[in-house]
Amino acid sequence: MVSVIIRNRNEEDYIGFAIQSVLDHFKEPEIIVIDNNSTDSSLEVVSMFRPILKDRLIIKSIDNYSPGAALNEGVRNALNDKILVLSAHAQITTLNIEMLNQWFRRNYLLSLNTYYVAIFGQQTPIYRGKKITKRYIWSHFNSDITDNMYSKIEDRYFLHNAFCFYDKQFLLDNPFDEMLQGKEDRYWAADIVKKGYKYLYDGNYQKCNHFYTKNGATWKGIG
Repeated sequence: MVSVIIRNRNEEDYIGFAIQSVLDHFKEPEIIVIDNNSTDSSLEVVSMFRPILKDRLIIKSIDNYSPGAALNEGVRNALNDKILVLSAHAQITTLNIEMLNQWFRRNYLLSLNTYYVAIFGQQTPIYRGKKITKRYIWSHFNSDITDNMYSKIEDRYFLHNAFCFYDKQFLLDNPFDEMLQGKEDRYWAADIVKKGYKYLYDGNYQKCNHFYTKNGATWKGIG
């Protein structure tokens, strides 16, 4: 069982695709939407899924928004022991639950070196329906499987919260920095590596499409 956290602000064009992709790949997921004062119809789109999800759909509003604060709020409200952080403009395309279960099998309190506290998957950037050249940070999203991915481009540990699985208890014990206005995932990764834990990039078994939006901060080098 998984609890999916989706941060939302005016994502009416994409969030329905994100939620439907969750339903296509998981049986009885919990979906938690953390809304940042949306002024479009995105919450109406979310509510369309209420008849399917029933009480497994939770909508929370947040006024003092930061990426970390929104995620931490979602984690605190999650019922399941595994968390998927999914961008409102991402769409799951490939998911291997058996592999996820293998990597998460050991409780993180038992061993630092034999399991992963987070697993993020490959992202394919989509611009107006077209798969685009993977430049800038998108070049990291290859078909490899890598421990504690390090970005030479950014010169720091690289983890991406558009499509990332976590152990809920670990996030409760190691929350995201709520003071940051971006890149909370990279700072979190550096912190947990410093503590001796490991995370995994799985570009083979877990994949999603990531759609361009006008507010996309990482969409450099579209081509």
